[in-house]
Amino acid sequence: MSVKLGVPSKGRLMEKTFDWFAKRGVTLSRTGSDREYAGRVDGVDGVDLVLLSAGEIPRELAAGRIHLGVTGTDLVQEKLPRWEQQVEEIAPLGFGHADLILAVPQFWIDVDNLDDLDAAAAAFRQHHGFRMRIATKYHRLVREYLTDAGVADYQLVDSQGATEGTVKNETAEMVADITSTGETLRANHLKILSDGPVLKSQATLWRSRVARHEPGDKEALTALLDLLR
Repeated sequence: MSVKLGVPSKGRLMEKTFDWFAKRGVTLSRTGSDREYAGRVDGVDGVDLVLLSAGEIPRELAAGRIHLGVTGTDLVQEKLPRWEQQVEEIAPLGFGHADLILAVPQFWIDVDNLDDLDAAAAAFRQHHGFRMRIATKYHRLVREYLTDAGVADYQLVDSQGATEGTVKNETAEMVADITSTGETLRANHLKILSDGPVLKSQATLWRSRVARHEPGDKEALTALLDLLR
C-alpha cells in the first residue's frame, strides 16, 4: 500500500499545487495524456498521486480513500457536515483565494448589511407572498450564516450555472457566490453586503482523519509532512 495524495486534476489550481510541492522538494507530475488522471510523486517514497476534481477531494478524504488532499476551504466546509471530525487542516497554500459573499442588486439602496436584508426579506414576503430567493451552490454555508445572523424570510435556490446571472434572468432576487475580484458581480449590477464574507477560502492541504494506514504508510506520511512543513 501507499499514502494517497489527491490533487486537482487541471488548470491553474493543479499548476500552482505542483509548484508549491516542488518548492519543498516534492515533484508531482502528470503521466500520460491530459485525458488520463495518472501521476507520480518524486522526492519521497511511498506516496501515490491521485488526480481528481477539486470538488471530489473532500468526499474522498471523508471516505478515507485518500490520505491527503488539496482543495478549497469552501468545498470542504460546504460538502462535509461536521468537517472537523473528518479532516484536519495541514497547511493553507497561499493561492486560490476567494470569498463566499452575499450580493444584492445595486438599486436596492436601502440594503447594505444583514439587518437591512432581514427587513427587506420580510417586506418582500409580505408583498409578493413568497420568500426572497437566493441563488447559490453553497447551501450549507449560507444557511448557517444567515441563521446565525437571524435572517429568516428567504429560500435558497440551486445554481449550477453562472450564479451572477440569475438576478438578471429573474430566477432569484440575490446571490451567494464565490468571488476573487468582484468584477463579475459589478458587471451584473450587484453589490456585496458590507458585513464581510460568509467565508474566506483558499487552496489548503488537508489530512483525512479516517483513512486507514497499512504498514509503512505512517512513516511515508510523516516523511512527506516533514518536507512540506
